[in-house]
Amino acid sequence: MNRLRKIRGATASMALGIAIAAGASVAANATCQLQSPGGSIKHVVYIVFDNVHLRRDNPNIPSDLEQMPNLLNFILNNGTISGNHHTPLISHTADDIVTAMTGVYGDRQGIPVANSYGFFRADGSVGFSSSFLYWTALGGDGKPEMINENGKTAPAPWVPFTRAGCDVGAFSVANIEFESLPADIRTVYGTGSPQDLAVSAALALANTPANQPARQAPNTDWLGVAIHCAVGSLLCAGSTGKPDLLPDEPGGYTGFNALYGNINVAPVICQGASTTACDPAGHVKDTNNSVIADLYGHPGFPNVFSPTAAQSLGYVATMLEKGIPVVYAYIADAHDRNPLPLDPSTNRPGNAHAFGPGEAEYVAQLKAYDTAFSKFFARLAQDGITKDNTLFLVVPDENDHFVGSEPTPVGCDGVNVSCTYSLASEISASLNRLLLSQRGNTTPFSVHNDDAPTIYVTGNPTPTAPVTRTLAHDLDALIATNPITGKVDKLSIFVADQAEMKLLHMVTTSAARTPTLTMFGDDDYFFSNDSTNASVNCSTAPACVSVPVSPAATFAWNHGDYQRQITRSWFGAVGPGVRRLGRHDAVFSDHTDVRPTMLALLGLKDDYVHDGRVLAEWIESHALPQGIRQRSEDFIELAKVFKQLNAPLGSLGRKSLVYANRSVTADDASYAHYLTKIGDITTQRDSLAGQIKTALSNAAFNGLPIGEHTEDDLGRKAKALIDRVEDLAEGRRDDDHRGHFGE
Repeated sequence: MNRLRKIRGATASMALGIAIAAGASVAANATCQLQSPGGSIKHVVYIVFDNVHLRRDNPNIPSDLEQMPNLLNFILNNGTISGNHHTPLISHTADDIVTAMTGVYGDRQGIPVANSYGFFRADGSVGFSSSFLYWTALGGDGKPEMINENGKTAPAPWVPFTRAGCDVGAFSVANIEFESLPADIRTVYGTGSPQDLAVSAALALANTPANQPARQAPNTDWLGVAIHCAVGSLLCAGSTGKPDLLPDEPGGYTGFNALYGNINVAPVICQGASTTACDPAGHVKDTNNSVIADLYGHPGFPNVFSPTAAQSLGYVATMLEKGIPVVYAYIADAHDRNPLPLDPSTNRPGNAHAFGPGEAEYVAQLKAYDTAFSKFFARLAQDGITKDNTLFLVVPDENDHFVGSEPTPVGCDGVNVSCTYSLASEISASLNRLLLSQRGNTTPFSVHNDDAPTIYVTGNPTPTAPVTRTLAHDLDALIATNPITGKVDKLSIFVADQAEMKLLHMVTTSAARTPTLTMFGDDDYFFSNDSTNASVNCSTAPACVSVPVSPAATFAWNHGDYQRQITRSWFGAVGPGVRRLGRHDAVFSDHTDVRPTMLALLGLKDDYVHDGRVLAEWIESHALPQGIRQRSEDFIELAKVFKQLNAPLGSLGRKSLVYANRSVTADDASYAHYLTKIGDITTQRDSLAGQIKTALSNAAFNGLPIGEHTEDDLGRKAKALIDRVEDLAEGRRDDDHRGHFGE
């Protein structure tokens, strides 16, 4: 199972040898019609970070962004950056990235759990599927991977751009290029195609050190890189262009082509490129003037999905210079060793290694990232791509929580005095063995390993079944002695049932994907099942709770949970129409707000209503859509209460989790009462949120201002429902406002 995005490519298989014909030099010639006010925005640069932090993890040690002043100052001096920005739940790489790209929560895009998800088969057994697959792939349950509220593949994020005549380039961003082979080759090219046969041939190679370069090279050729072309673009017009099929796209999507993989993209973007962009052989360079390659020196995608800033920024800079106006790039975190070294015994990438704040190699990687951004901005400026004609958006997927000892020496700051750690590792906890030892519970279940594990009880019992109720109580009772602090920790902070997960936008239209329970745990711990020793009491080795030590200590930064340190991230924007507010934490936002804010600035629109809202407070008055500008105060007031009503980390979401946990772990009568109330609350919330987001969307994209009466009426109802859930969470008397929104 994939835990972090950086290692997910390790399970992807690869193929080499689909030859591509050299063609004449081409350029992106589609007429790109972005509709920003005055036509000021000509380019879009969308950067996704994995766990790069604005806030300090240790008060003595400068934060990640403080150690990247070329990026931080670019945003502070030219735009707006907020540290009051939030993830969805569960806060994890796949869900977080896709939520920001689409503007909808996981219940409307198919992957609300984490980097993989469980699903119940018809016989009650449990399977798992990666959340990282190409956009039109099928999931393990046979339904669209990116399933929306209509049971169809969710609308693709590149469509408004390509329909406007703009080519879109992507490097390592979730699910808009190939993520896994041979699965994604088969999705796009077909089972039995020449491409599939080449992949299969590579997979058939013996898994020996000598064969690893050949096994890994096709991954480098095919994963992580794509161009989605506008109709008529010469970039995708050659023999390597493939029809960009989106059969479920609202309004239809025909006549569009795409290029998949570095093997098809590099020859196109390197034709006629400068020596800064590509070498004479047609290989794309990073910002350090080195060819981007895997660990074996094979040019192309760096294989595992953990590209450095120099690699990602170098690749998309070459795309921009080719005339591709919209680019998406993903950059790995800096607190893990990137790239991973080769293990000489296997000739494959070795184990990951995590650093604590201020550790020398961590600081060095941040310095390298800072240098990459300096070179990136300078290179783009030479190309005439600047803050005056380009919209820059920077969106980390989530924050995370460091698990380890206190740094030494005392007072180290990392920059002047390096910090060291005797322990830097999450605490491993065997969930099934802890339940056996402490509660005598041997219920068979599968678990999505995480610090907020989702649990799938074999047989898919109902929420009120005795086996489900007993498991919820037993999870709530688990404790452990923390091997780092020596304190006794309660392992479960909140237990959410299916009703609460639905309220938190964690339940899709594929019922098979709905977990039995989710345990939001202590964020020092990483929970998994021990299948080898499932019947072994914790009094017998191996230990049920332990801290891995080097070289087994590969992860020290937990995310995927609900805690503020994890779910409160940041978001930055620079470009025409963006106000220069610098650091601006006054507005609550979350990942669903990124998409509508971007499209509003660009004058484009989606074919669906977002779960987020335009951050009008960040936009210059002249650049606001007319429907917002006419009644901006009413729009902003309604938008603020909407976020507290509908966002998982808004007031209603946070308070509902408190109420749900108390009810799920209470007696059966209390739980039955809760099920009635939470169902009523969710129905009311969904209805009210639907009305509000439609009104906000109409103002932003259809020119229909929000009137004062609408703002007062919907805002009052939303506040009443929020207050009702707060009363329930605090244990105050509930006067049962069923169906009346507090009227």
